[in-house]
Amino acid sequence: MNNVSFVLPNNMSILQAYQQNIPGVYTSDFPANPPRKFDYNGNVSRSLWQPSSGTKAYKLKYGSRVQVVLQDRSIVTPENHPIHLHGYDFYILAEGFGNFNPKTDTKMFNLVDPPLRNTVAVPANGWAVIRFVADNPGAWMMHCHLDVHINWGLAMVFLVDNGVGELQSIEPPPADYPLCS
Repeated sequence: MNNVSFVLPNNMSILQAYQQNIPGVYTSDFPANPPRKFDYNGNVSRSLWQPSSGTKAYKLKYGSRVQVVLQDRSIVTPENHPIHLHGYDFYILAEGFGNFNPKTDTKMFNLVDPPLRNTVAVPANGWAVIRFVADNPGAWMMHCHLDVHINWGLAMVFLVDNGVGELQSIEPPPADYPLCS
């Protein structure tokens, strides 16, 4: 996603590292946009076939309104990707084929009664646009539901800050909670 191949940490959960401010488990520099724009469904240069790797997360303030454009690419083979977001349901505003064009494709957005889901089927050689409100603090993975694609890095993590007060914050783990090993 955004030319970053996600790597799962092997020594600690991202949520534990996030809550306890433990460095070295993840970085919060997941790019908000693809670093290079190109014809995602055209003849893609081999120089774009190798994404950077890392355990990168994207930070969100509690209550942020989030819109994500999920774009399939024709690198290796185009394929339908069922993209799932943990911790949230989201609205599917639109889906289409080809490269998403914000100037023309936003006219297709269903802002009246969009379907509410936690998984969207991004079509082969196509795109989907989702929206949600970041009102569930924690570390939430968004990934392709084709298992092998997770291992290949088709995933990312949203880190959602605590809000104000007890009802908008993650409870700390109990003192006797076993740690990951």
